[in-house]
Amino acid sequence: MTRTILIVDDDPVIRKLITTTLQDVAGYRLSEAGDGVEALETAVEERPEIVFLDYDMPRLNGVETCRRLRSDPVTAAATIVMLTGMSDAPAQERAANAGADLFLTKPFSPLRLLQLVDELGAASG
Repeated sequence: MTRTILIVDDDPVIRKLITTTLQDVAGYRLSEAGDGVEALETAVEERPEIVFLDYDMPRLNGVETCRRLRSDPVTAAATIVMLTGMSDAPAQERAANAGADLFLTKPFSPLRLLQLVDELGAASG
């Protein structure tokens, strides 16, 4: 059974960086969304195991998207990794209160991204 990683960011360069980094990770299929609204629709269809979710996006920000993913039984079990350029505690607290599991501060190293997916995959599988 193939597991899915959903990459949500309004910046196509960031999405490309993540997909390029993760494209050869065994056992995962990658899916992308450009904003929170698209992320919610895609998540219900794809049922991702891991969601990399940008904090600051148009239409629906990452915190509200996270809250809605957690409230939907179809997507509630996903591991949500909040991607943010802000390392301040209030932003992380808002995301954690919405249900984010982990935080990755931009810019992040591709190696750290691979390690994180490896750790999450080992923990769940």
